Amino acid sequence: MKKGLFLGLVLFFMGSILNRVGAQSQFSGWLATFATIKSGKKTSVHADIQWRSSAQVEHMQTLLIRSGLNYHLNKQWTATAGYAFTYNRRQINDISGYAPEHRIWEQLTYGHRINNISMSHRLRLEQRFIGQTIVQNNELKTDGYGYANRIRYFVKGVVPFRGQRPFTKGLFALMQEEVFLNFGSSDYTNGKTFDQNRVFLAIGYRLNALFDIEAGYMNVYSSGRNDAFTNNNVAQIAWYIRL
Repeated sequence: MKKGLFLGLVLFFMGSILNRVGAQSQFSGWLATFATIKSGKKTSVHADIQWRSSAQVEHMQTLLIRSGLNYHLNKQWTATAGYAFTYNRRQINDISGYAPEHRIWEQLTYGHRINNISMSHRLRLEQRFIGQTIVQNNELKTDGYGYANRIRYFVKGVVPFRGQRPFTKGLFALMQEEVFLNFGSSDYTNGKTFDQNRVFLAIGYRLNALFDIEAGYMNVYSSGRNDAFTNNNVAQIAWYIRL
């Protein structure tokens, strides 16, 4: 039963990757740290910082800094609201530079178990203020902001290698998938409802109840304007801190 469920999850995630034929392929590296800091009986603070490289790891593509306040409704449900700032590399003709984006976001997360697999689901809404760029004096400049909405659904499974319950230390396998959809006006995004899909397969180690480290492969399948699609093959390392 457990092996069959685990194999089914692996095949589902791998199928999501293998179905992405005909897209432009590239390789990049991502580093991320996520922290949850308890601030009260039912509240905690969320913070994460992510650094992402451009294709072939030539330079920084994106810097993301995100914060939020969690309200723990019970042991399974958590509601969160927060703010995020991103700095994204863009290019117009031969001029490249970075443009800001400001986001307000809200999410609801739900956690449960299937045998010894810890599952988590997340539904996130984002209100995005995307910097619009122009070339001025041979430099990329921000010239106002465009507004867009996005919804994201995320599912994640953590499988301890030794099947411990509760799982407080040791190696684990990780599988996650997240789909991004635009809604409302898409004039400032890609002009489509579908934005991107991410699949992540990794091996992690839980040092104790407070700290995890993960390393693995992520496939980011994203849609650009018109018929442009990109398959980004990402090597990712992430740290999780729970205080």
